[in-house]
Amino acid sequence: MQKKSTGSYAETLHHAGKFYFSKQFFVVSFTIVNLPRMVYFMDNNILKDTLTAKLSEKEDLIVSYSGGIDSTLLAVLAKKELSGDVRCILLDAPIVSRRAVREAVKTAEELGLSCEVVPFPIMENEKFKKNPSNRCYYCKKYSARFLKKHAQKLGISHIADGMNASDLQDYRPGFQASEEEGVLHPLLEAGLDKAQIRKISRECDIPIWNKPSSACLSSRFPYGEEITVEKLEMVENAEDFLQDLGFSQFRVRFHNRIARIELISEELEKAMSFRERIVEALEGYGFSYVTLDLKGFRSGSMNEVL
Repeated sequence: MQKKSTGSYAETLHHAGKFYFSKQFFVVSFTIVNLPRMVYFMDNNILKDTLTAKLSEKEDLIVSYSGGIDSTLLAVLAKKELSGDVRCILLDAPIVSRRAVREAVKTAEELGLSCEVVPFPIMENEKFKKNPSNRCYYCKKYSARFLKKHAQKLGISHIADGMNASDLQDYRPGFQASEEEGVLHPLLEAGLDKAQIRKISRECDIPIWNKPSSACLSSRFPYGEEITVEKLEMVENAEDFLQDLGFSQFRVRFHNRIARIELISEELEKAMSFRERIVEALEGYGFSYVTLDLKGFRSGSMNEVL
């Protein structure tokens, strides 16, 4: 079932992504695991040069920007390498926390990036709100078309996102949608995974190089649970409260008004010392019950049932 690689690591990953969406989920994991071992030890300077070479092929670019390290590194290098206009566009909707928007804008300002926050009416999309297992497909499809219209208004020819090699190890139906709409994935095409992105970002003096990864708030809901603005606000308030208490990496999952809190193992004991405050706050936000997941934090835990 595995395709024999006839090109570069970047080409292999690119094919792996396409192969994943034409077959079953386990196939892409098998493909990635069996890539030549040399790619895991490839020098970061070579990977960075590959990325900048990919970027320099374009004249201008819109970066689908979130304020995370992936899209930030992409924007910083694009600004440096491209001769034309480079714009960071942050699509703002209730699925993005207010804290995330503020931090993204602040990061862009500190790095001298051109950043525009554009209202994005994703909550008008009924297919998205129903929250099927391929919810991300509808969101990425809608957002890509939205960005393409915005790019046309600005006279910019290309759109890119921060997808990278690590993303292909999880269930990513949104990747298919972005491929269909012609969105570029320079980090993925250059063969960069999350660890390499962080290392290169640190070398580039990007202050958020070690910022924890975070998905949009819609990922906190089990598939089939309708997504509403009210529920999103409950989750956002709960996660803001935990962050204010000093927790570093966490999620508040929504299960029919039951809050399932995921924390890294090192902070489970800390949660007990704040137990009463956490329960009082989350009940105040509308949760009927507040629970702590003993399995701890893991990215994409809602996909475990698929």
